[in-house]
Formats: sequence, structure tokens, C-alpha cells
Amino acid sequence: MQTYLVGGAVRDELLGLPVKERDWVVVGARPEELERAGYRRVGREFPVFLHPTTQEEYALARTERKTGPGYRGFDTRFSPDVTLEEDLRRRDLTINAMARDAGGALVDPYGGARDLAARRLRHVSEAFAEDPVRILRVARFAARYAPLGFEVAPETLALMKRMVASGEAAALVAERVWAETAKALAEPAPEHFLATLRDCGALAVVYPELDRLYGVPQPARWHPEIDTGIHVGLVLKAAAALSPLARVRFAALVHDLGKGTTPPAEWPKHVGHEERGVTLIQALAARLKVPNEFRELAELVARHHGVAHRARELRATTVLDLLERCDALRRPERFAEFLLACEADLRGRTGFESDPYPQGALLRAAHAAALGATLEAAERAGLDGAAIGERLRQRRLEAVKRAIAPRAATASPQDP
Repeated sequence: MQTYLVGGAVRDELLGLPVKERDWVVVGARPEELERAGYRRVGREFPVFLHPTTQEEYALARTERKTGPGYRGFDTRFSPDVTLEEDLRRRDLTINAMARDAGGALVDPYGGARDLAARRLRHVSEAFAEDPVRILRVARFAARYAPLGFEVAPETLALMKRMVASGEAAALVAERVWAETAKALAEPAPEHFLATLRDCGALAVVYPELDRLYGVPQPARWHPEIDTGIHVGLVLKAAAALSPLARVRFAALVHDLGKGTTPPAEWPKHVGHEERGVTLIQALAARLKVPNEFRELAELVARHHGVAHRARELRATTVLDLLERCDALRRPERFAEFLLACEADLRGRTGFESDPYPQGALLRAAHAAALGATLEAAERAGLDGAAIGERLRQRRLEAVKRAIAPRAATASPQDP
């Protein structure tokens, strides 16, 4: 029995990055041998064991044979005669198909170290085409490593395009699409996830609502980049710079979905795109089983980002209305995330990437003022619930008026 450190731990160590978790492959062993040694079996489809002390995962070396469509259509074989090279060959990218033996020597049968040096994401073998999830994984690795200069190898991108053309990408199930998307949104450069999926044609399959934004024009006065799809990529990039939260980045990604359903005769204006976008977000969330916290924030941003952009032009009553519609008084943390996504929308335009967002400062001041407005017990005496609520709202309105009084008189950027 031989054990090898494999996959991401080897890759990240060679890149000089922190190793977050370590996975192992066991060659020349049977399940019962590991169980006798105290390992606990946790794998259902194939044997994976937890080390009795470290709790790290040890998997028996295995091979896979395609038997049907999608990522579930595989027959997995494990036995003591499966070699390490055979196990590594079934992996997606060469940079993930390296190992270290017990003495620390690198085992690299498919050129992973060479591709690391070349900053190249390249598939190990044609077996890559058997699993459509690998399209999403490559896009996710692009989002992770693009800041280091990595690019998808031309031959791998060509293979991904063939997979999409053959219908293999259509076999992706909702749970895996969302799982990979959520991970990609948390990566350093999530806009490369979007770009990679579009480059290979998979965006139209898994996110048609996003794909149809490309080629849809916006008013050049507010959007020098013109194209709505390009704008969304820039907004996602800006959101990643502003917040590490995947839900903020998701809200930024889908905030303009409604523009994809504007009749071409109305271009470049997009009257009513906010509510159309909310409907599309709800359908997308239902299809992919998006968590409620992601969906709810995305709906708020889609529906109210235009109002937030006009904050310096609004009366105090309208500002308080916005706070109430966003449930900001009960959920202040979510309102803070809403403002970050709105700021990303403003910065996600060519030439505006570093612009300040004074609307955010104004709305934060108004929010703090409204939160601080209270009624003393004496002021509540003799009033029923409705009357108390009305008086409290009036108190909040007065506080908001004072908070926004010194706002600048200049017009704010808008998002038509």
C-alpha cells in the first residue's frame, strides 16, 4: 500500500500559495485494509476514508468509464492494481493531476508543473469531455488564477466548445451549476468565470438570461461601454473589489437582467427593466435552487438600484420609502450589502471604475439617522399601535431630513 498527496495541495504548494486542505490517493490497497487500520469510510459512490488522526481524506485509486450523459453517467472501478498514473489521468486539468510520494518527490506524468510555469489551464486527456461539470470548473479556476496570469489553453477551450455543441453542457443539473457558481463568485476575479463560460458557449446554456445581455445597447451618456453584457462583467469586477461576499457579487451580476428583455425598438433605453429583472431573478433562483439570502438581495438591487443612484435628488420622504422597502431598519447588514452592489453598478462602467459614490454615503447617513430616531415612553402613552407607528415614522422622517440636508446639489449618475 502506497499513499500520495494529490491535487490542489500539490498545485498550491508549487504556486507558493497557502495549502488549505490535503487529499490523498491510496494505491495497492483494499477497503477492508484501511478500515482495519482505523480509517472511517465516508464515500458512497466510491471508497473515501477519513484518517483516524488528521481526518484528511484518503481515496482508493480509481478509474472511470463513461456510461451515460451528464456527470452521473460513469462506471467507477477501484482495485489494488489501479496505478497512480491511471488515477491522475481521470482528473480535469494538468495542474490538478500532480502528486507527491511519501518521500516528497513530485510525480507529474501529464506536465502539470510545466503548465503552472506557463500559466496555462490545460486538460489532462480527452476524457475531460466526458464530464460537463469540468466546463464550470475550468471557468472557476480561471476566476481564481487569472490574477496570476493564467489563461485557458486554446485546445482546452476548443474542447469545451465541442462539448457545448454536442449537448453535453445541457446535461448539467441545477445543483452543480449553482455550487460551481457560488464557489466562482467567491474567487478573486469572478468576472473571468462569466467570460470563460461565454467564450466556450456554455453561458447560453446555463445562464441564458445573462448571455442575452450581450449586444444589447445602453445610452452612451451613462454607459460608455454601451454593451449591457460588458457592463455586467465590469460590475461584477467592481463588486469583487468592494466586497468578499458572494451574495453581493451575485446581486451585482444579475442586477440588469431586465435589459435583456427590452424590445429592440426601445433601445438604448430600458424603461421598466427593474421589475422585469426581478421576475427573471425569481425564475433563475427557482431553476438553480439559489439560496434565499442570495435571491432576496439580488431582487432588492434589481428593483431599487436606480433609486439609490438618484439619492442626492430625492426628497426625504422618498429616501425613507427606500429604506422601508429595503427593510433596512430591521436588516441593516443587508442594506449595507445593497449599497455595495449599487456602488459596483456605478463603477462598472468604462472610465468610472475609481469614481466615488456619494449616494452611498448619503443613504448610509439617512439610514443611521432613521435607526436612531425613537419615541420615549411618555410619547407612546395613550396611543394605539397604528398611531405609535405613524408618530415614529414622522420622527424618522425628520431625522432623515436633517441627515440629507447638506447633500450636494449636483445631479448624480443614473442607470437608465
